Amino acid sequence: MGLLSKLTGKVTPQKKPTDDALLLHGMLLMCGADGSFDEAELPTVESYFAQLPEFEGKDFGEVYQEAVKILKRFPSLKDSVKALGDLSSQLVKNKAYLLAADIAMSSGDVDEAEDAMLEAMQRVLNVEDSLATKILEVLTLKYARA
Repeated sequence: MGLLSKLTGKVTPQKKPTDDALLLHGMLLMCGADGSFDEAELPTVESYFAQLPEFEGKDFGEVYQEAVKILKRFPSLKDSVKALGDLSSQLVKNKAYLLAADIAMSSGDVDEAEDAMLEAMQRVLNVEDSLATKILEVLTLKYARA
């Protein structure tokens, strides 16, 4: 047993996840909500990673590994939604909800598992119902087939 383990009671303090890792975690949660990663969803995640200010100058692989660490702290995907509550501000929490909803709708069909995941995210992220409704209305327009 090392000195650090002796001093901390065998439990090393966990570093709080950063917003970039938590945002990526939220997007990946939505991708896997239905039990599999949809081919159309992963390019969407990568394009957001390339465009959003939270990811500027960051390496996708490194942030991805941090997101996986977040997931491993919980017994299931559904439980790991709780980690999103650690996002630093309501603005970033609202953005996480928007990104998750966009990914869910990008595949063309939101199933029950994705819908349940989005509802859980809304609760954990404290996204107001009126804002969630607006986001979903705009995304419905974005993905509507004419």
